[in-house]
Amino acid sequence: MLIISVKPSCSIETMKISSLPHGKTRKDAEERRRIVENAAGFTPEHLYRHSFEPEIASHNIENFIGVTQIPLGIAGPLKVRGKKARGSFFVPLATTEGALVATINRGCSVITEAGGAYARVMKDEMTRAPVFRTEGLEHGLRISRWINDNFHLLAKETGKVTRHGKIISAVPYICGRTMFIRLSFETGDAMGMNIATFASQKICELIERETGAVTISVSGNMCTDKKPSAINYILGRGKTVIAEATIPEVLVKQRLHSSPAEIAETALRKNLIGSAMALSMGYNSHFANMAAALFIATGQDAAQVVEASMGISTAETTDRGLYVSVRIPALELGTVGGGTALPSQSEALKLMGCSGTGKSVKFAEIAASTILAGELSTMAAQVKGELALAHMKLAR
Repeated sequence: MLIISVKPSCSIETMKISSLPHGKTRKDAEERRRIVENAAGFTPEHLYRHSFEPEIASHNIENFIGVTQIPLGIAGPLKVRGKKARGSFFVPLATTEGALVATINRGCSVITEAGGAYARVMKDEMTRAPVFRTEGLEHGLRISRWINDNFHLLAKETGKVTRHGKIISAVPYICGRTMFIRLSFETGDAMGMNIATFASQKICELIERETGAVTISVSGNMCTDKKPSAINYILGRGKTVIAEATIPEVLVKQRLHSSPAEIAETALRKNLIGSAMALSMGYNSHFANMAAALFIATGQDAAQVVEASMGISTAETTDRGLYVSVRIPALELGTVGGGTALPSQSEALKLMGCSGTGKSVKFAEIAASTILAGELSTMAAQVKGELALAHMKLAR
């Protein structure tokens, strides 16, 4: 339901958005706009401008009235040497933070000139962890044994709700009369949260019938969805991706105005020691910045940026120059489903050749390489005190 602030002079009729059906047509949108205009006392000019019919967004939003436009920039070309992403790519980034795209773009140019980023998806599975009430420890142990002995039945239930999902594992966790089962699924090129939820619901119903456990919630927070967590940091969720690059010393000096030793020390004292002192879940400079801009541009679930913000960026000196890497344990993205089919977001994916089936691994490799570029550039900026100067110049 849309929440609006109503002036005292407005009649109760202006508040009845909740009484309208979640209509999907232009006429429905116009009716909601009229109610909002009466309540707000003005007619929006920019919110109503969009290049698609409301029906196109019917699976992405309710009570549609218009769009919010976010500036879109481009970084690159960024050379990636992945398993699926092989070549140079322009990366679309949607943000309102000045200096961000420029920062990422500098990192892209340096990495590309150095030969590109090497990237690989190490693990790819979406999780859901239903929570049950049991009669106690003995009952919980019986349920655990039943799950281990009947995994094929869980797979059968999964097949009833999805052609694209496949259950990989089911791991029980017992705490008194509370029991969690962390379910992991392959979800194809979709980010997979809906697939995992639908399959988990069917599995919960099966477990209730066969074991007497009582389902409390299909999501018991051991998934863990849209929250930072040690379990996802260690085991991963969505795609676990690593990207690395080696930058020759001459490039570090000429393009980053620094040295390999200075950047390596910044990574150690800021990203690692500083994060440890704060008990941060992210041992990095700003993974979330790159992830958010890329997620918004390409129709991903923006709330899952919180999980993408976890991870480690490292920098070391070598006999070849500066070695940099990022490990992102929970990069949850897809190239089908969700907001990826919306017109602007679909085109943003097409700019990278990442729209549609068979492209999610390629997209993840590009995303991790983009995060690496942003980390490299930002660490270099902090070495020379350029971070504040860049924001003063570009963001004021």
